[in-house]
Amino acid sequence: MNTALRAGVAVLERSVAYFLGCVTLVSEPMLIRHTPCPRWDLRDLLEHVIDSMAALEEAATTAEVTLTPPADAGDVLAVVRQRATLLLGAWSQACGAFTVRVEQAHLSAPLVAGAGAIELAVHGWDVAHACGTNRPIPPALADELLDLAVILIRAPDRPGRFARPLPFPADASPSDRLLSFLGRTPG
Repeated sequence: MNTALRAGVAVLERSVAYFLGCVTLVSEPMLIRHTPCPRWDLRDLLEHVIDSMAALEEAATTAEVTLTPPADAGDVLAVVRQRATLLLGAWSQACGAFTVRVEQAHLSAPLVAGAGAIELAVHGWDVAHACGTNRPIPPALADELLDLAVILIRAPDRPGRFARPLPFPADASPSDRLLSFLGRTPG
């Protein structure tokens, strides 16, 4: 595994760990709670993340993402944990430099892993927030993800995939800066 891919996998692993820590806060009755993502309750958000993890696993195993619609998740909490295991297994087996085809784009594998890391960490925060818990993204992880987010998220991605960035105080934590950049109101 080359150095760039190793770094991409490492940040993805840390994001998965944070996400799964947030998922431990969820009980079945909470799945109807609202999340910071408009129009999504907690079940919808977790189903979206299951689909994202399946796409990321596909990227690692086939070097492409087909963007197929998700299947019914069933026991969403069990499926989230299963998908996280499959995702990490696929990326830990990936080796060498490769590109991933997503529609017409060809992206480097470390970039895809980094995009997945942003997705999982921020949605982990969304999960914790929906559960009524303040669980900031760890500072070193949030700093690294913000560096990636600034590169990956462009104006055309807003307001469709991401809300407009929000202002934050100069003394904001790395987690709050990342969340604000992605249009979420921290705290």
